[in-house]
Amino acid sequence: MAEIIQRDGTWAFDGTTVRITPGLHRSVPLFRQTYGEIAVPLEAVASIVFEPERKRGRLRMRLREGADPLLQATGGRLPDPADPYRLTVDIDRAGVAEYVAEEIRHALLLDQIPKEPTKTYLLPGPPVPVSVRSSDGTVSFDGTQVRIDWSDTSDRVKRATGPRIINVGDLVQIEWLPNSGYEDGFLRFVTRETVFSKLPPEKDPYALDLWGSARRDLLTALVATAVTARLPHPSTRPGVDHADRPQLAASVPPPADHHDVLLRRLRELGELHRDGVLTDEEFAMTKAVVLRGF
Repeated sequence: MAEIIQRDGTWAFDGTTVRITPGLHRSVPLFRQTYGEIAVPLEAVASIVFEPERKRGRLRMRLREGADPLLQATGGRLPDPADPYRLTVDIDRAGVAEYVAEEIRHALLLDQIPKEPTKTYLLPGPPVPVSVRSSDGTVSFDGTQVRIDWSDTSDRVKRATGPRIINVGDLVQIEWLPNSGYEDGFLRFVTRETVFSKLPPEKDPYALDLWGSARRDLLTALVATAVTARLPHPSTRPGVDHADRPQLAASVPPPADHHDVLLRRLRELGELHRDGVLTDEEFAMTKAVVLRGF
């Protein structure tokens, strides 16, 4: 067993698995503490290095492309402190860090682990159900459906469309950009019907606009990862061809008990359109979303 225990967290390697446990100190980002322990199988590891500095160093582990739904969902955009595959090491423990890195490198050579991209996810992602409250609303995922409930501060367009429920089977991909504290981020759920939509995140009823607490908005990556883990792996997912532009489904009459709600939302959209809040394009898009939702 090769193990290093630091305030930032603990890495332990037993020959087949690298077990990463985040530290409990207040300096450890909320995202890592919430994501919890990660068990990385050796076959998911591409490389590991220890980077010494004057006062402290860093252990950095790189995973094979396609092995981890977290890295797939976040696209390398996680801030460094929130990266679970990075461990801050006190300088007096540099020797231990070097030993852990060498043991993992030795095992990679012995097992002849390839560095090529994987054809399936080797890590499971966070467990479900998972729910995160962000600046734009609450997004939840139960393993089969995504639900977005808008907050009182969400754009009127979104509140007019009501809660958004999306089946995993309708999703094409997830787009995620963190809220940096200087620039807004977003979490967008792209379906075959909205893949060519150009609505900005603040008006897109399939997207959360992340503009509040960067620390808490970062937790939306939990949902993005849980959903990504249940989508087809990138190695098997066909690209979206513009010639294969999806057609809007035929309208289905809403149930009788939803009729009044539908009329109210359509009236609200009409008022927003007349008041100049919605452009013609936004009105048409949002109206279509409401109709499909019923």
